[in-house]
Amino acid sequence: MFPHLFAPLTLRRTTLKNRIMSTGHDTTMPTDGTVNPALIAYHRARAKGGVGLIITQVAGVHETARYTSHLLMATTDACIPGYTELAKAVHAEGAAILSQLFHPGREIMESADGLLAVAYAPSAVPNERFHVMPRPLSLAMIEEIIAGYASAAKRLHQAGFDGVEVVASHGYLPAQFLNPRVNLREDGFGGTDAKRQHFLTRVLAAIRTATDDDFVIGLRISAGERDDEGLTIQEALAACKALEPGLDFVNVTTGTSASIGGAVHIAAPMTFAAGYFAADASIFRKALKIPVFVAGRINQPQEAEAIIASGKADVCGMTRALICDPKMPVKAEAGAVEDIRACIACNQACIGHFHRGLPISCIQYPESGRELTYGSLKAAAKRRKIMVVGGGPAGMKAAITAAKRGHDVTVYEAANQLGGQALLAQLLPKRAEFGGIITNLSREMELAQVKVRRGIMVTAALVQAEAPDAVILATGARPHVPDLPTDGHIQIVTAWQVLRREVKLGAKVVVADWRCDWIAPGIAEMAARDGAQVTLAVNGLHPGESLPLYVRDTMAADLHRLRIDVRPYARLFGTAEDTVYLQHTPSGEAMEVSGVDTLVLSLGHIPVDGLALELQELGIAVTQIGDCLAPRTAEEAVYDGLKAGVAA
Repeated sequence: MFPHLFAPLTLRRTTLKNRIMSTGHDTTMPTDGTVNPALIAYHRARAKGGVGLIITQVAGVHETARYTSHLLMATTDACIPGYTELAKAVHAEGAAILSQLFHPGREIMESADGLLAVAYAPSAVPNERFHVMPRPLSLAMIEEIIAGYASAAKRLHQAGFDGVEVVASHGYLPAQFLNPRVNLREDGFGGTDAKRQHFLTRVLAAIRTATDDDFVIGLRISAGERDDEGLTIQEALAACKALEPGLDFVNVTTGTSASIGGAVHIAAPMTFAAGYFAADASIFRKALKIPVFVAGRINQPQEAEAIIASGKADVCGMTRALICDPKMPVKAEAGAVEDIRACIACNQACIGHFHRGLPISCIQYPESGRELTYGSLKAAAKRRKIMVVGGGPAGMKAAITAAKRGHDVTVYEAANQLGGQALLAQLLPKRAEFGGIITNLSREMELAQVKVRRGIMVTAALVQAEAPDAVILATGARPHVPDLPTDGHIQIVTAWQVLRREVKLGAKVVVADWRCDWIAPGIAEMAARDGAQVTLAVNGLHPGESLPLYVRDTMAADLHRLRIDVRPYARLFGTAEDTVYLQHTPSGEAMEVSGVDTLVLSLGHIPVDGLALELQELGIAVTQIGDCLAPRTAEEAVYDGLKAGVAA
């Protein structure tokens, strides 16, 4: 089905068995700056799943490269044993492996002790996103860092890696040298294009000298940083042409860490089209003689096949697709495309975990990042009859997991369609792809031979009649509607009613947002696009406070473009006549919005757990999962389902 995607590609003496790549991405799994068993198990799973090339997360090349508290470091020989075990594990499964070599320059996110780090860059040009003012690099320190790239590459070579990728993407140190708006130097490392390229020229030459002729050397670069002060496509292309003699491939991406608007492209959310960056990559493919790799929301093998077949790139980075389904390559090669668990670019457990300093995972496949615990399911000692009540993500995952272990599982769903609240989530603007979680879990249920009974409202009597060996309750939640003081003049509705198009909102709308997630901003956008004047009253610091950064920031851009009036620190108090009354939470002062037709409540959810109480009174043991245990997100629901299925 995918002849171009599964054609081999040779880089020096390393042959990639296919054109699918896991790009370098921080997993937050290392705990002491070296490779650990969790990281090895994570990459082994993807290698076993058929990926052609794994590029491991950034390895710091100098002590000043510590941009987070959990960075892998390649500055001493202590790193070699861990890297050796990782290379052996990946090679044993048939994949090639490279490591990223990294220095962030001014892009310092955090330090290990919570103190502000001293950042270094070509010039004292501040970073906007992290509010870092760097020190200009001395010539002596530049030489130290160049030597650091070489010594790090030498260690990786000794560990058995096939090569390295120098990270010049997303506004990190090499890109800072290339950018004339960030590099203001007038010495041998700045002032002209050639001098600005000199840092990377020296780095690449030093790496080649420290390794050998078989060692692969690549460059990752943003083909345009999508920021007014960022590197342009033309500047990046000129650098690649100049550096091409020292390179075996160029891996192009887009965006920059330096600004909020540019950073969303580091892991673009579902609001961006699949493969949206491939057209820009083709500019580099046409201009360079070496292979060009590309990444950026390439989630399905058919998308990657089309990109490669059309000549836009030679290899496709499919990192989040591989986090969601490590076996995606072998499934694609076998033609089992319907069995692929497709990434929906929600960013919740992958890049979202990273930004919270947690090991990455996937909301659809929580086994990712937890391979040491859930890498393989143990068969049940005894086949049991299991009744799962509720066919949302929690119930579906529990049923799949229990059935895979050998149990006889039936899911009972009150509605005529599986999916629970995911059916509503997919109705929000630009969130249609979220419905993919239903499609994916439904297919997995089919493959696991889970029985499904729809349109069945389960009662305690039905449970007694079925006499299951175990009951898993995933009965979900309903909107929280508090007893607000109101005279009934203003229409008060829930977000669920708006999503189902059960109500007309009128000309002026207030959306009350307690959860600070995607629901209320999505409702506000819907109302604004329908022509209403909208106020979004957020009981938090800002809209999307609980969301992954790039989802939140993309959402903030849409709210601004739609001229939605956003009021943070706003607690809903009540309504009278045509006025919605709010309270400013820090000051306690009143806030008012007048002339309102409709107040939309997005104030969280409360569990639907009545059946649990009834069964407990009858002495029937139950396991509650998902929102009926505590309303949270799909990530917690699916993880609850996994744990319940393993324990069944």
